Order: sequence, then structure tokens, then C-alpha cells
Amino acid sequence: MAWKVLLTDGLEENGKEILRLKTEVTDQPGISAEDLLKVAGEYDAIIIRGRTKVIPAVFDAAGRLKVVGRAGVGVDNIDLAAAKSHNVIVVNSPLATTLAVAELAIGLMFAIAREIPRADAAMKNAKWLKKELEGVELNGKTLGVVGIGRIGSATARRATAMGMKVLAYDPKKSAEDIRQLGAEPVPLDDLYAKSDFITVHTPLTNETRGIINADSFQKMKNGVRLVCAARGGVIDETALLDALNSGKVAAAGLDVFAVEPPGESALAAHPHVVATPHIGAQTVEAQARAAADIATEVLAALNGEELRWRVA
Repeated sequence: MAWKVLLTDGLEENGKEILRLKTEVTDQPGISAEDLLKVAGEYDAIIIRGRTKVIPAVFDAAGRLKVVGRAGVGVDNIDLAAAKSHNVIVVNSPLATTLAVAELAIGLMFAIAREIPRADAAMKNAKWLKKELEGVELNGKTLGVVGIGRIGSATARRATAMGMKVLAYDPKKSAEDIRQLGAEPVPLDDLYAKSDFITVHTPLTNETRGIINADSFQKMKNGVRLVCAARGGVIDETALLDALNSGKVAAAGLDVFAVEPPGESALAAHPHVVATPHIGAQTVEAQARAAADIATEVLAALNGEELRWRVA
């Protein structure tokens, strides 16, 4: 009997082709939570992206499930404890989207430094705001990187190439490891105090939830600029809104929000915020890499082979 794989959030065609060679694939992009519970028991593997939530009830309903694959990095939408208790393997594709997210972080830095979205919107409304749009340069500025893993280090390398001095904080890395990544290791409070720009690249965990909060903003430079293309929830959004309104934070570039989509959000609508709808991984190249990586990793899990990116 062939393995049966359910795709709940779609997958690029190259990934589907890899799976179809050795499994029976059902593609149900946008399947509701209720319908997922009804059909979960029919499948050996489920591959998701960021939309689908694999909660304990899904594992309870999926008696033959062997592996859940996340096409992307973050697995905060999968209950890892429930997966473990049901002996279900969880894998992801952490390398595929690194460059795409790092490039977006750099793009958001440029956007908030030069007010590019405001300039474009004005031009489209026949307004010439040249004298009002005096920005700042990235060259010569200090960038603080909170979390210098794959994406954080890729961002740091690009910032260095643009003439920025890079500081980094990451409790999971030694000072020597951080130096080898091209950054100066500093305590978090020092990073806040010395950085002109701060970019956040931590996963969302119990330890990182709200890691940047009202107390953090008090320690930052006046007029700091903040970028987050990591996970919603790592920044206290109420505290950030207060900091923007007070001028403590000059501008923020946000690709992620605590609730997605955020709906009518004072933060997303703030005139000093450049907001994007969680598009960090949304490039043609990244999606193709993620599809191939997760397809081959799920097949390896089904066949009991060595895994590269097992999360749980």
C-alpha cells in the first residue's frame, strides 16, 4: 500500500512531483480545521505551511500519521508535545527560505530609512514630497541583530557589506561563534543602547515571547529603527505602538504580527510603520527550495531513513 500524503496549504509543483513518484498525494489547500479533523486519519503524512494549525485534536484523529512536514522554518503552529506523545515525527525545511527572509529584512531597513512606501504613495497621488522625505543612510550605522542564526547571520553579512557595524546577541551561541559570523557579541542591554537599527531573528518560544517590550524600548537609543521578519509575538506590539507614538522608535518595518492577519491594526496603519503580510519566504526561489526540501525529508521519515531537519 502506498503512503498517503495530505497537502493542506499547497506546495510548489516540483515538491509535488517528488512526492508523487513514491506516494499518493492529496492536495487540499485551504482545508478548514473541521475538515482536517475529519480526514486526518486517512494519511501517513501531512505537509503544511504557516496557515494550518496541527493541534492535539489532529494527532488524536490521525491514527496512522507518521510525520508532519512544515514547508518553511517556524513550527509554532504544530503542537510538538502532542506530536511526541503520539510518536509522530515533525520535520521542517529550515534552509530554503534563509536568503529570502534576510533580503526582506534588508529591504525593510531601506524602506524605513528612506520612507520609500510613503514616497511612492505620494507620487501615485500626484504629490511631490521631496523636501519632506529626508531619510538616513545605512552606511556607518550600527545594526543590532537579536538572534544570529541562519537568517540573522545572512542579514548581518549583507549589512556589513553595506558599511554597517554589526552587534549581535544570541544566548545559544558562544562569543567566538558570533565573531566568526562577522558580528561583535554583546549583552542584550548593550545592543539596545548602541544600535541605530535593530533586526529581530528569533523563533517564537516561551523564552522569546515579548523579548522586546516596554523595558527594552527604554534602553534603546532615541530614534532607533526596528525591523522584524521573524515571528509575531516576539515584540510586545502595544509597547512598540507606544514607542512609535512617543518618537522613541523613529520607524519600524514589520513582516509579522501577533495575530495574522491583524485586521484593522493601529500598529500596521501607523504612519511610521512599513507593514508587509508575512512575505519573508514568498519568493519563487525560496518556495521551490522549500518544496523540494520538505518533500524529500517527509519521504525519508516515512521510509525510516536518516533525517536532516527533525524538529520533534
